[in-house]
Amino acid sequence: MAPSTRAVLALSTLVAAVATVGSLFFSLGLGLVPCELCWYQRILMYPLVVVLGVAAAEERADVYRTVLPLSTLGILVSSYHVYIQLFPVSTGCTLGGGCSSIQYPMLGGLLTIPRLALIAFVLITVLVGVVARGRNGAWAGR
Repeated sequence: MAPSTRAVLALSTLVAAVATVGSLFFSLGLGLVPCELCWYQRILMYPLVVVLGVAAAEERADVYRTVLPLSTLGILVSSYHVYIQLFPVSTGCTLGGGCSSIQYPMLGGLLTIPRLALIAFVLITVLVGVVARGRNGAWAGR
């Protein structure tokens, strides 16, 4: 049985909302200054809350045309950010202490802010991909 479009879009909205609230908590609650790449990730994530929320409310499966470019670009930016944290390089990114600095390591450094963003972008991409696939009649039994 295929998951409902509304349920998958609602779950995608929840992922985007948690990522958005989390990023605001890191900056406003903990006082961490976002680096340049963090700002790009925010620019790509924040609109997804509204876009996915409206799509879930209206059960619009064709929202993948708007979401996938944003989430895929978010994966690329987050992946690059994770890469330069693993292999620090001298970049022009200096806001908040540089993009290669790890400001708030979690679980013994396993999770960092860019890794959390990457996880969120991947989850959103997969979930919206499920919606797109279901819209195109690719579910088993159709």
